[in-house]
Amino acid sequence: MTATMGRAVHKNTERWRWLLYVALAIVGALLTFVGARASQKATDDSNFRKLIDSYCAAWSTGTAEAPAKFYAKENGLVFYDVAPFVYHSWNEYHDGVQKEFLERASEIKLTAGKDLKVNRRGMIAWMTVPMHLMEKSKDGKTTDMDLRYTGIWEKRGASWVLVHEHLSAPAVEN
Repeated sequence: MTATMGRAVHKNTERWRWLLYVALAIVGALLTFVGARASQKATDDSNFRKLIDSYCAAWSTGTAEAPAKFYAKENGLVFYDVAPFVYHSWNEYHDGVQKEFLERASEIKLTAGKDLKVNRRGMIAWMTVPMHLMEKSKDGKTTDMDLRYTGIWEKRGASWVLVHEHLSAPAVEN
């Protein structure tokens, strides 16, 4: 009887040991997943910071050709701007901004603020960031404007391109 009880205790101990190994493996896998996700988030934040800074530098050249590489080109995509409000393709946006804004400016400086927020789900990412625009017109007038920016980016091949963006200026306080 003692030998039978010894085998039962040994068998029970082996079962608990096996369950402990499985539990440790699951915990290890979860920790690896959480660590990888945190690493991906840090990489995304760094990559999108570089991307938005390059985007601002491109618009700061004063031509609509420089930022063209950041935009998807198909018709039907909507881009909201401060004025004249909405464009329905990159071509429409390019021509409208060039005529209504860039041709009247002698200097433009667009800068992204520090409060960049990026959310990514696979091949789609959306970002929000405050921006500041300084524009010197050809008649010598300087305008400074704080902007709110939201961009929807899609990864196509090795590049991220804008498929929607929304720029707005806060209402002027009285």
